[in-house]
Amino acid sequence: MNADELRKLFLFEKLSDEQLAMLLAKGEERAYAKDELVVRQGEEATCFFVLVEGEVQMITETTAGTVSQPRTSQPGVYAGATSAWLGPQAPPFYTHSLRATAPSRFFVLPAKKFAYIVSEWFPMATHLLQGMFLGGRTQREVIDRRQRLAALGQITAGLTHELNNPAAAARRAVGELRQLIRNSRMQLAALAEAGIAPERLRALIDTVESCAEAVGKLPQRSPLEVSDAEDELGDALEAMGIGDPWELAPALVNAGFGLDTLEKVRHKVGEEHAGTALRWLAEAVEISQMLNEVTEATERISSLLASAKQYSQMDRAPFQTVDVHDLLDSTIAIFRGKIPPGVTVATDYDRTLPPIPAYAGELNQVWTNLIHNALDAMDGEGTLTIRTAHDEDEAIIEMGDTGPGVPEAIRDRIFEPFFTTKAVGKGTGLGLDICYRIVAGRHGGEIKVRSEPGDTWFEVRLPLRETV
Repeated sequence: MNADELRKLFLFEKLSDEQLAMLLAKGEERAYAKDELVVRQGEEATCFFVLVEGEVQMITETTAGTVSQPRTSQPGVYAGATSAWLGPQAPPFYTHSLRATAPSRFFVLPAKKFAYIVSEWFPMATHLLQGMFLGGRTQREVIDRRQRLAALGQITAGLTHELNNPAAAARRAVGELRQLIRNSRMQLAALAEAGIAPERLRALIDTVESCAEAVGKLPQRSPLEVSDAEDELGDALEAMGIGDPWELAPALVNAGFGLDTLEKVRHKVGEEHAGTALRWLAEAVEISQMLNEVTEATERISSLLASAKQYSQMDRAPFQTVDVHDLLDSTIAIFRGKIPPGVTVATDYDRTLPPIPAYAGELNQVWTNLIHNALDAMDGEGTLTIRTAHDEDEAIIEMGDTGPGVPEAIRDRIFEPFFTTKAVGKGTGLGLDICYRIVAGRHGGEIKVRSEPGDTWFEVRLPLRETV
């Protein structure tokens, strides 16, 4: 190792000959074989490593699992005791591991020598970096936490809104059911008091059951056809002397009643019992309709709760093999209450896309941030398009909106932390930074944007095979 070789590294290219000579005197060269650990997370941070040639990968163990950075062969990248210049505030142990993914050479400085050189050669820069590092870390933690809470609040509000609709429908249907069941009992009592024969009552009950089963299963008819059928049946009921025929006709028509069915009921129960029997029949059909409404409402609630569970990944391992379409659908379902009426959501899924290894809950955070940004960009009107595909060993997820687009001048900066085009108080500038860290840092994938006015797309690429 000589001064000329060190000067080729971007980290040392501006140093004088004297400074390079001091580095060479205090440091040393080390070589590592392929797959050999250069630095192990948790061990005492004793050295600062600079890659001279080869290829490395940084790996960090977290409570949520292993995070692997993309491999790099860029000479001059560094690792190990990188914060030694913080002095007593520096982490005493390595905060990451470094693996040589190809035979590699490093220039290695003892951590204490590295800290001394930085503070002696760049005293002002050291103070500035300390303030920026410590202050920025605190600020980022606070804003990151608040952004998560704000996102949770928005999602909770949307979910509450969505749950309220089916809950209200179920509550209304149950209220009507009470009255219908009471009336049905009264009609049945009236038939008994009128002395209806047991065999005729049995025939009527069989008719009630068949009509109840027919509710919601009849061939689709136009509103005009339904109206004509109700008028025809209402006229026939009025001719029979049955009171309020226009109240009975809609329920009976909904169960498939026609003039021929009406004649069959009259024949089964007898002319003297027809009026009461038809009222009981109509109320039984309405009861069946109300029960269907309650069933649909409760199924909708269950579906929303299942989507919420899928979104939050409750009861699941943090790293798992998942169908990305399930994650996208659950995020859309959670967002449904926040999507303005003027925004259309279109999906174009490639169902041949195989399951992918991923931190599912974190990917849902990516979809949440991208959808939220798209809705903000469209300002209440437009089309949100979500589509999937796969290219050899990568899954491709794209989200497009018809908003004004991302200006070319700032396109390269949108993934920077704290960079935002929103007004003060409207955004933190961490949403896309979080997306980048999750996609690239946690999954070894890629996220990029292409944009023109009225046509903006965020493309996420994720490996189909586990990279760690």
